[in-house]
Amino acid sequence: MADAKTDLRMYLVGARAALVWKLDGLSEYDIRRPMTSTGTNLLGLVKHCAGVELGYFGLVFGRPADEPLDWLADPEPNADMWAGPDETRDDIVSLYERACAHADATIDALALDATGEVPWWPEERRYPTLQRVLIHVISDLQRHAGHADIVRELIDGSVGLFPNASNLPSTDAAWWAAYREKLERTAREAGHG
Repeated sequence: MADAKTDLRMYLVGARAALVWKLDGLSEYDIRRPMTSTGTNLLGLVKHCAGVELGYFGLVFGRPADEPLDWLADPEPNADMWAGPDETRDDIVSLYERACAHADATIDALALDATGEVPWWPEERRYPTLQRVLIHVISDLQRHAGHADIVRELIDGSVGLFPNASNLPSTDAAWWAAYREKLERTAREAGHG
């Protein structure tokens, strides 16, 4: 039977992979393209998650990484949610890979009951264990992987958990069109009832 740290690591690695593969095969424009009214874009999600992992598995446990996070000093809100023209896909993905390696080193070095300090959390929750931080970060990454799922589908129709494991029914485009139409009809009926 796997231990709790191994189980948590499995979910963390899965969330990371689900997020990053959404960049595959897209142009620079498409990975940066704001697809929602709040500007959600694929490369920005990866950049944000790099900062999340560096913060929670670095600063929180007194193990800061030697990574300049220039956007932390940027007075613009949401500076971590998009990549500037001088930040390439390779720069951001490489930063995220280094952030993951640093996070993994922290996870390896500490026991699940090791305590950190999250200065941006309220006082009553400010000193969580590594286990709690792992759960928090997994939850955050999965949330952003879900954002990436929707953004990628809006860009080019690609769907699924991983390229080789869609976790969706095996059907064709006609089935999906009929399914969507059924949902639209149901929504309209419920909206009028």
